[in-house]
Amino acid sequence: MSKKIVIVHHSGYGHTHKVAQAVAEGSGGTLLAIDAEGNLPEGGWDKLAAADAIVFGTPTYMGNVSWQFKKFADASSKVWFVQGWRNKLAAGFTNSASLYGDKGQTMQALFTLAQQHGMLWTGSGMMPANTKAHTRADVNHIGSSLGLMTATPSDASVDEMVAGDLATARAFGQRVAEAAKLFAPAAAPRQESPSQPELIGETA
Repeated sequence: MSKKIVIVHHSGYGHTHKVAQAVAEGSGGTLLAIDAEGNLPEGGWDKLAAADAIVFGTPTYMGNVSWQFKKFADASSKVWFVQGWRNKLAAGFTNSASLYGDKGQTMQALFTLAQQHGMLWTGSGMMPANTKAHTRADVNHIGSSLGLMTATPSDASVDEMVAGDLATARAFGQRVAEAAKLFAPAAAPRQESPSQPELIGETA
């Protein structure tokens, strides 16, 4: 039986969305976009509740997730309160203009979100392309293990994204699908998902 994989992501200019599409191609997953106001479409929380694996995606802005993704993460506190995503598989990806661009901070934020929810994290599972012979056309040229990292020049259109990064995204999707087959059966019983989640457990 194939596993339900949902790629929930925000994209500011379309580049992160194209990465999400490549992850979906590799994993057979379903795309779930966070809109410009930081909200999910109708039924979005139910799709996440029914998923075996959730892949989080966001651009890196100022060394962290976009505010729209942060709004989604904060809204997930009602799911956290009932541990509705506990033991689901989790993974993450991010795109920035610079080759590094402090994307590690963003990946740590995605990892921490997953751990708050009691999820099982899977990294990229790829060796880095780090010899003199390697180029940006190679898979995992950025060399990320924690998750998928891609880089798109600030003046590049969506159609000009690095082919090696998109190939890495497809390979990452395959990695998530393989992990889902191994670990998704351990997922907790489904919890009712809120249609309009409220923030819970925060005082600041």
